[in-house]
Parts: sequence; C-alpha cells; structure tokens
Amino acid sequence: MSKLKRFEINTAGRDFAVGDIHGHFTKLQAALDAVDFNPTTDRLFSVGDLVDRGPESALVLEWLAKPWFHAVQGNHEDMAVCFVQQALRDDLYMHNGGAWLMAKNQDEKAEYAVALSELPVAIEVETAAGLVGIVHADCPLPTWSMLRDALNGDVPGLLNVEASCQWSRSRIATENHEGVSGVRAVIVGHTPTRQPAVLGNVYHIDTGAWMGRHFTLIDLGTLECYPTINPKLHWDWEPQA
Repeated sequence: MSKLKRFEINTAGRDFAVGDIHGHFTKLQAALDAVDFNPTTDRLFSVGDLVDRGPESALVLEWLAKPWFHAVQGNHEDMAVCFVQQALRDDLYMHNGGAWLMAKNQDEKAEYAVALSELPVAIEVETAAGLVGIVHADCPLPTWSMLRDALNGDVPGLLNVEASCQWSRSRIATENHEGVSGVRAVIVGHTPTRQPAVLGNVYHIDTGAWMGRHFTLIDLGTLECYPTINPKLHWDWEPQA
C-alpha cells in the first residue's frame, strides 16, 4: 500500500481541504453547505483525525465510501489501528477519545482498523496554480520531493518520517516560516488554532470545530480560507494529543 496518494487536477469543479473532523460529520456537512459544495464535481480532502472525541466517529466508514471524500491518516487513525492491534493501552486510547471504538464488537473493530490503516500518510493534489501537499501534522523534510521519496521507500535510513507527518508540532511551536520547497502549499491540521496559521507555505487549518468552534475549509486552487482569515486576530495554538 502506498503511503502517498496523488490526485490529478480537477477540471470539473473545486477542491477543498478541511481541518480535523474528530467525529463531527454533521457539522462538517453544514460547513460544506455554506460554500455550496457540489459532490458531483467538487472534492474534499481531509487532513486526518476523522475519529475520536466527537459523537459521530462511527460514521467514518460512510464518509470514506463517498467518491469525493479523501483523507490522510492522522495520529488518531494511527491510535485507533494500534488499539485494535493491541499495540496501545486501553486507558491511553480512552483518554484520547476512543470510547466509541472500544464499545464495538471484534468484527466491527477490525473493519474500522482495516479502513483506517489503508489511508495514505500524505496526499498531493495537482491544481492549475501548482501542486498542493496534504499531511496531518507537518512535512518534516525541507522539500516535498524528499518526503515523497521517503514515503515511497526510496530513501533508506530516514527514521520516523511517518510519525513526524502525524505527530510533529515543531514548525508551529517555533513559528518556523521557512516552508517546504517544491510544492505550492502544504495543508496540515493536528494543532488547533483560533484561526488558520500560515507559516511560509504551510497552512495550519484545524480551527477547533471539535472544540466547539468552527471548521475551516481551504480552496486548494486559490488557497482562500472559508471563513476568511481575520487579520486582527492572532492564531494562538493549543497543544492537544
């Protein structure tokens, strides 16, 4: 299974990315309705963390079956798979919002684990303005081509690249504006912010919908955010698991 999935340019409609969902699919649908999302022509890309914490995590299989919805694997998908494989302690997964999956029977747990384990670590989307990359937390390498090669297994010796893609907060914690070369933009979530934070060409778009705030959608063709960024509001970030 490839750790990176590529999508060619969408000539029929628009492409959006959305921040962490965490089991709030009804709220996500409302955000899509607000931008007149058309499922027959538009596509939606998720930065991962589809599940845990929210009341509708069990709907993830329905959403992954939608032909216009595509997601990378976040750290919460990784935790869910590890829990089912008995590689994560029950109390740790419970603490991170996994009660919904813990309540399922063994066959159901296995079905969710298979679906979540098959998600790529990174997605790249061609747009009219250039290539856009999507990972859950960060691109830990200075160029997108290096990440592509690492995920494809072409750079032996690079350690913890997948884990960094899913867990790293170093860029936003240090306010690193260097960006990632070889790609127009990289879209990430993982670290909730009051509004989207743009560091170099890395767009942090988890605006805490699962914490009672709102979803941010970003048009991959224009890099315009919905709702729009308020220049008077700082993007203060909040560490979470």
